[in-house]
Formats: sequence, C-alpha cells, structure tokens
Amino acid sequence: MASRNVLITAASRRVPLVQAFKRAVTSLAGGQVIVTDVNPLSPAVYAADRAYRVPLASDPSYIDEIHTICESEDVRLVVPTIDDELVAFGRAAADFKAAGIRVAVSSAETSAVCNDKYLTCRTLLEKGIAAASSFLPGEVPADCAYPLFIKPRFGRGSVGAFPVRSARELAFFIEYVADPVIQTYLDGPEFTIDMLCDFSGRPLSIVPRERVVIRAGVMDRGRTVKDSRLTDLALSCARAFSFVGAVNIQCRIVDERPVIFEINPRFSGGIPLTIEAGADFAQMLMQLALGRRVAPAIGRFRENVWMTSYEASLFLEDARIKLDPYSPIGSVEEIA
Repeated sequence: MASRNVLITAASRRVPLVQAFKRAVTSLAGGQVIVTDVNPLSPAVYAADRAYRVPLASDPSYIDEIHTICESEDVRLVVPTIDDELVAFGRAAADFKAAGIRVAVSSAETSAVCNDKYLTCRTLLEKGIAAASSFLPGEVPADCAYPLFIKPRFGRGSVGAFPVRSARELAFFIEYVADPVIQTYLDGPEFTIDMLCDFSGRPLSIVPRERVVIRAGVMDRGRTVKDSRLTDLALSCARAFSFVGAVNIQCRIVDERPVIFEINPRFSGGIPLTIEAGADFAQMLMQLALGRRVAPAIGRFRENVWMTSYEASLFLEDARIKLDPYSPIGSVEEIA
C-alpha cells in the first residue's frame, strides 16, 4: 500500500491543523502525521503521531534535515507552514517530487513576492488587482492623506504594525519599525480568503471569512461569508500568481470594493473555520498527494458558520520532554 504519511513543518501551536490531517489520513485507510519543530514544548508536538526536533529554517541544513525525516518516515506529503521556509521549499520541491514526495508549496518566485508586503501590493496593482498603495520610506508623497499604516516589510502576526496619524508619527515609526513598508489606511470590514490550489495552480476551493475579532494577528472570532466579490478577487490572484496548496489573501472592503493588503501562500491561522464549514483542505491535499483527481468545489461550504476561540493547555510529565539539542543531519532526533 502506498504511504499516506504527512509531515507538517514548524508545527508549533497548529494543533487544529495537525488534527485535520490526522482525520484525513485516517479516512484514507491508514497513515500518520509527523511534525517538526525547534521547540519540544510546542503543543502540536504532542498532538502528532511523532515529532522531530530540527534546526531553524534559516539553517543551511534545514531542507536536508526535512528530506532525511521524509525518507525515514515514508512521507508522501510535506506541508510547510511559516513564511521563513517557503522560498527554500519552493526551490527544493522538484527534488522532493523526484523522491516521490509532494510539497504543498508555491513556487520560490511566488513565495518571495508574497513574503515582501511592498512587492506584493505593487505586483497586484501592476496586474490590475485592487491592493493598498504601498511605499518605502523615501517614496511617501509629501501631500499624502493621513492616516497611513506602517508595518515591517517582511514579517507576520501583526508584530510591529501601527496606524500613523501625522507626519510626526510617520517620522517616528519609520525609525522605530525595522525595514518598514507604509500603506494607505484601509478602513472597512476585514476578511481573509482561504484558497486551495492543486499542484498545477488550479483553484479548488475558496472560502472567505470575516475577521470580526483579531488577537495577535490571528482571527479570534469570525464567520464564513459567501460574497462573489471576494471569490472573484481570489480567482484574480490565482491568475496573477503561481499558487500551490493553501494560500490566504487578506483584504478589507472599502467603498464596496475589496482591497488586498497582504497575501500569505500557506495555511492561515483561521483554517479550522474553513474546514469546519465544509471545505476540507487537508483531505483535498492528501488526495492530490496520492495522485487522485480532485474536482473544484468553489462555493461549496456553509455560510455564516462562526468560530469563537479560546486557549487550551497540555500538561506534560518531565519524562515526556526532551530538551537536548537537535542531532546532526542523518540522525535527526525524535522528540515525541
């Protein structure tokens, strides 16, 4: 029987994503979910079937370490989860495929553009897609209208993001925020559009979600919506970029028109709501990795499904925790 094992990288707090893939592989008559992380205290380590401690994604040996784990665990599908590793996995995807392992990652070129919030919006505007006007510090027009919005050009989780209400504040935050990008302030309801594309870039599912309450950059409370404007916007992005796997598009509706301010070609923090509403991205990805055809199911999800989140904790005995450093390549260490 062909392997149905899945590897989720940088699993961290992504327990719902691990659980979704465990349901997917179970429904396909077998398979296990393995995760990697730099920290053996990450909760997803204890939600998976097995876990390995690996170096940071910036380490030159990182991709080789992941490949070693895939071979030892007979992995069929790799699911990268953080911006830092997407370009490297995009470059290595063909090598993984040659070894019978599919990586749910967009091309290195697409990931590089999307990791750069300035370049993302500039590229979208050049292609005629509504996006926030974006400037580097030396490009802000002298007669610009306030408020503006400033954030790191490369970053995630809304860390270092601030509204800017005056030229004095702009001067301060340009110095305060590392490598900043300045955008027009978008004042309107905020949405994330979850989209799944197959390995040829064809969109299979699109689920818009209203972000009603946001905490630490992740939706804390929100609902699914059916809005053709948001669906059409996602389809336009799929034509403009080469997406593979999960992607989330962040936008606000301003004057009845959705305007993008960020694209992340990976699973979103709010993906549990999308899956609960009937768009099971994990199941579809696993089917694709097994070489099966998955028909597009755009618009097939339940509308007005709400998610309201809360914290949960795991309690571990000392004997279950290994704090030793990760092992050199070829002898990666199982930590749970």
